[in-house]
Amino acid sequence: MSGLRERRRDKAMRAIQECALDLFDERGFAAVTIEEIAAAAEVSPSSVYRYFGTKEGIVVADEFDRMNPADLLDPGDPVGSLLRAVRAYEAAPEAATGSADASTGPQAARSPWRRVRYFFAEPSVRVAVLANLDRASRRIAPLLAAAGELTGTQARVVTNALVFGYFAALEQWYLDGGSRPIAGYVEEGLRPLRGVLRASGHGGPA
Repeated sequence: MSGLRERRRDKAMRAIQECALDLFDERGFAAVTIEEIAAAAEVSPSSVYRYFGTKEGIVVADEFDRMNPADLLDPGDPVGSLLRAVRAYEAAPEAATGSADASTGPQAARSPWRRVRYFFAEPSVRVAVLANLDRASRRIAPLLAAAGELTGTQARVVTNALVFGYFAALEQWYLDGGSRPIAGYVEEGLRPLRGVLRASGHGGPA
């Protein structure tokens, strides 16, 4: 039953998120209220707040937020496991859907472009994304340290390089217009980190 509830929750959140993106694309992020998003999605404002907390949270939220870091990250190959997660996200059906009415830029009618461009176009959304990444880093670092191959300090540094390196690669993808897969940017951007980890025996297979 809990699995069914989770699926229903995920479906409701995706529907609200798409309605919100429709409104943001049409009128601009700052001009849209939570109440208007709720009305478009045919839910109560309290439901939007319960699911997302803030308007910025609607843009930032994705399935990674609700995943256990231990299920997402392989401490023996942190870069490789992140790449696998990004490729799986891009291959999912939801990553190729979007509103046909979106009109900002050549990729605007496609997720993840619809969401990600707000990470960099709206300062308040960027702050929310960075806060999410910081929370993710604090959850992941103990997993790397627990593997016993890195000290606590090394695990913290590696995790921040991984998480915020991913964000930097994502920003370059956005700046280039989103025409190539995100995973290619992540792989290129994190290649130096993977090389360092591999040289020290912590980087997974070559």
